[in-house]
Amino acid sequence: MICLVTLGDPETMTGGYRYQRRMANLAMGNDARITFVSLPRRAPFLFGWRALRAARSTDVVLVDSIAAAYLAPWIAMWRRRRRRRLRLAAIVHQPPGGIDHSPTRRRIQAWLDRFVYKRCDRVMVASALLAEDFEDAVVVLPGRDRTAGTDVIDLRNGAQAAALCVANWLPNKGILELLNAAATLPKGMIRVHLAGDERPDTAYGQQVIRRASEISDRVSRHGPCDDAAIGRLYRSADMFVLPSRWETFGTVYAEALDAGLPVIGWRSGNLPHLVDDGKQGMVLTPGDVAGLARALRMLAEDEMTRSKMAAAAADRARKLPTWDESAQQFFSVLASIP
Repeated sequence: MICLVTLGDPETMTGGYRYQRRMANLAMGNDARITFVSLPRRAPFLFGWRALRAARSTDVVLVDSIAAAYLAPWIAMWRRRRRRRLRLAAIVHQPPGGIDHSPTRRRIQAWLDRFVYKRCDRVMVASALLAEDFEDAVVVLPGRDRTAGTDVIDLRNGAQAAALCVANWLPNKGILELLNAAATLPKGMIRVHLAGDERPDTAYGQQVIRRASEISDRVSRHGPCDDAAIGRLYRSADMFVLPSRWETFGTVYAEALDAGLPVIGWRSGNLPHLVDDGKQGMVLTPGDVAGLARALRMLAEDEMTRSKMAAAAADRARKLPTWDESAQQFFSVLASIP
């Protein structure tokens, strides 16, 4: 029995939460079971002790990296009281200190995160990029499994090519930069499709909505999509583009490769570990909007290059693990805790 302590709603549509859900779904086939204990996003520090108490009847307490800092004082207290040994592990989807926080918060959170990781019997990380922050971490990559189905739809809408972007609307994702790049291209060259949580109650979400409305002749918005709808979009697009400033792994990049789509993004985060510039796609200098526009134009106009990159993308995806393979490694690591 494994108790996975996370933050917020485990059904949230992000790569990290998806990873946890897939492992939970595959647990039974690996002679294990995962139960979730979620700290509320409001005052999570106050609920850390409750999470550890709920974990007392389990074999392993598995800490999600987004919850690690909030458990630090309670783990210290548990050990001082010399209660029964806490078999502790961590699954890390972000660098110590998190992403997109202020410098002060990042320093404090990084210290708390590392405090927890140093007291874990095992630490697993979700990418080779994250392994650079740890000495003895085990890399357990997210898996791949193409969404079932063969149906496709016309995403070009009269344009030369259709570019798909799958991301929740956060400043880190670079969606405004993508729209600004698309706006510089001739009409009828590219149709950009945005799929993800639009977060219209945020300032950034409102900015994206306004910009998308200004160039509505070349942008389509799909909002949050279920797996079937996302699979249909992947199968129907000509290329995938996400100019994100930081992706710990980049599950959507891997999904795009698996769908045989050339990938365009910034040379940052984990993307250079997945895509070789000029082979499976184009990896660009972060913030180079003009370069992003040139990449979109080139793939829209050059069908032969697009086809070669698509074949290379599919070949690269075949070298990534399936979810079943990732789960086997994941549960094997947890089973090795003495």
